[in-house]
Amino acid sequence: MSNNTVGENGTAHDMQSTAYALMYGSVMALGLPLNAVSLWILLRRHGITSPSTVFMVNLAISDLLLVISLPARVFFYATGTWPLGSLACVCFTMLFRNNFRSSIIFITFISVDRLLAVVYPLRSRRVRTTANAWRAAVLIWLLLYTVNVPESVKSMRIVNGYNGSLCFEFRHRSGDSHISFLHSFFSVFVLTLLGVNIVCTVLVTWTLRRRVNESAKVDNKVNVMLILAVNLLMFTIFFLPLSLFMFKSAVPYITPMTCFATVNCCLDPLLYYFSFDGFWKRKEDVGT
Repeated sequence: MSNNTVGENGTAHDMQSTAYALMYGSVMALGLPLNAVSLWILLRRHGITSPSTVFMVNLAISDLLLVISLPARVFFYATGTWPLGSLACVCFTMLFRNNFRSSIIFITFISVDRLLAVVYPLRSRRVRTTANAWRAAVLIWLLLYTVNVPESVKSMRIVNGYNGSLCFEFRHRSGDSHISFLHSFFSVFVLTLLGVNIVCTVLVTWTLRRRVNESAKVDNKVNVMLILAVNLLMFTIFFLPLSLFMFKSAVPYITPMTCFATVNCCLDPLLYYFSFDGFWKRKEDVGT
């Protein structure tokens, strides 16, 4: 087998690569229309009139960018070759990582926004503004792309070590210390945000169930709980297993779990559906 192929383990590895290509292709085929339609509905039918909508719009954009990065992975795993060179490999890798990370952050922002709206409705009025939500979103994107600069330089060195003929798998073979750091950082990052989501869910649930007078003022209680439940499921099913395998440096499981975790972008539209009464209706028609 030539040095520009994905694997060295014969048929078994070829079948595994084919499975990755099919998985990424399925996520791309399903995630693109779902998130494109969701983004269109959020912008055209509801408008950006609240902090939660701002975060949902950014989450939809993040998912769309993630989907856009998947054709490169489909091609690589389907053919076992990477003809586009080192720079393209690093660009697609950074695009994938950024939108993976931003999805986790914006999902958490949605949970925190629900916490402030339900548990601290009066105190959070000055904080929960559309302008502040946009500031937070822009700051997150800037931070992510700033981190990309040193990350891209180091990744380029690794890719160049394979003469630009290998992509996406190099990080599991290099043994480079900064890869271990990235895995550990991602694990701590996911576990921290998972903790934030758990705290938000517990406090909101306690408020809705125990403080009857206050919770009576909260509209769509079931929808609020469904949003938080979906967020926790996202973390528990898709992000937590990947972060644990990364923390333990369980190399054989990182690639399949990364592939599986991309499915979350197909389920994020559930958040938008549960967040609005009459999601498919125009905002002026809701409640009529």
